[in-house]
Amino acid sequence: MEKIQAHITHAEQKCRQQGAQLTTKRKLILTALLQIDKAVSAYELIDLLEKEFKQSLAPMSIYRILSFLEKSQLVHKLNIANKYVACADIINDLPHVTSQLLFCQQCQRVDEIKLDPSKLLELDNKAKQFGYQLLSSHIELNCICNTCLR
Repeated sequence: MEKIQAHITHAEQKCRQQGAQLTTKRKLILTALLQIDKAVSAYELIDLLEKEFKQSLAPMSIYRILSFLEKSQLVHKLNIANKYVACADIINDLPHVTSQLLFCQQCQRVDEIKLDPSKLLELDNKAKQFGYQLLSSHIELNCICNTCLR
């Protein structure tokens, strides 16, 4: 719990630097995501909040909060599964860089790997050669973890 509190404190500072506030409900959602070691949907998050925190939030509130947390670079949305996971970089003061998200489609576990900036530049240049502009702050890879393979 001490580690999670450190993440929340750092997230509050990050939000203040961005001119925003990590409200009580935003903290609750982020705390829940930090406690879970897998990606969850908004509706799974609603169930978790009710069971673990005895809190009830409407789906629209959850989606608005998740959108805020994503824009604040505290949460990643996994588009391949329409699920959310806390960012592994909340606690450090380094600039948020593009990362690969390894997503186990069976157990929903997510691991975040930082990309070498030169690889990202190469990918960006290739996209531009084909007439595209990169919009996402992460790359998602649909995987099966070794635990699920056994």
